[in-house]
Amino acid sequence: MFRRERSIPLRGSAAALCNNLSVLQLPVRNLTHFGVVHGPSAQLLSFAPEGLPLAQRQLHAKEGAGVSPPLITQVHWCVLPFRVLLVLTSHRGIQMFESDGSIMVYWHALDSGDASPVQAVFARGIAASGHFICVGTWSGRVLVFDIPAKGPNIVLSEELAGHQTPITDIATERAQGQDCVADMVTADDSGLLCVWRSGPEFKLLTRIPGFGVPCPSVQLWQGTVAAGYGNGQVRLYEASTGTLHVQINAHARAICALDLAPEVGKLLSAAEDTFVHIWKLSRSPESVSIEVEHCHGECVPDTQVCGARFCDPSGSSFAVTGYDLAEILRFSSILLPVQQKKGRPSWPTC
Repeated sequence: MFRRERSIPLRGSAAALCNNLSVLQLPVRNLTHFGVVHGPSAQLLSFAPEGLPLAQRQLHAKEGAGVSPPLITQVHWCVLPFRVLLVLTSHRGIQMFESDGSIMVYWHALDSGDASPVQAVFARGIAASGHFICVGTWSGRVLVFDIPAKGPNIVLSEELAGHQTPITDIATERAQGQDCVADMVTADDSGLLCVWRSGPEFKLLTRIPGFGVPCPSVQLWQGTVAAGYGNGQVRLYEASTGTLHVQINAHARAICALDLAPEVGKLLSAAEDTFVHIWKLSRSPESVSIEVEHCHGECVPDTQVCGARFCDPSGSSFAVTGYDLAEILRFSSILLPVQQKKGRPSWPTC
């Protein structure tokens, strides 16, 4: 069970973009960073458990050719083995900052040469894999940047061609040194999923066909792809083979965000139907199939939810943003005894 905590006020509101919330937890400093996009700017907030924002910063998209300021499409913290970078994508290009947004270390302008005059040019979908940062584009290509341990000498090392429509989201997980392991998945507007093995050269392992609706958000957990679709469904696939394990009619409207708490296998889904659901994923030891248990449902009344993230790896708290909502809503778990055994409470496992 979760309860509503004190909200975090925003200077502006959240734009109606899928995955419009990024969270970075810094346990050593007991701080949590939040990033939200609104039009041509992104707002960064640092938050402490005491309940008050400690700092706020606004970042703006770098202006290229054109008369109007470029719109930001996503902001996301990428945790690499040796540093953390904040990546901002827009209709002009890709910007990378130090984790607090104070210094821009890299700028990549998008090449619109192949785009038709009526086609929107943008980057969207951000994830870190090893010492690489991968960013999706409007053309369906995924740009792979090689990140040094320090400094601005970032190099575009590869372009992945697996999609024909704009990338919507990218998810990764650590391969833990295993060969031929699927550790990255990319999704696009057609609902197609491409599963990759990362490395000095990325390799396409399998394609999971779409079925006529976009896939705005994906996650990857222990070799399982969790995909959220525009029809409100969540589907779980085996990453290496594309086999469908589970199909959940999770929401009444389009899903806008998925997130995972990797330590406990909790999956968060948020959609335009004002609901946020939390699911518990587990693998059956006998059949090696995926089992799903519904843990919690939270309604955010009169709000078009556009972003939702867990705030810690154990999934004990989460945050939500909504279109035209000038605050970040926070929720934290409450342990309630479900029954008494010999005078001692027994706690829910989900």
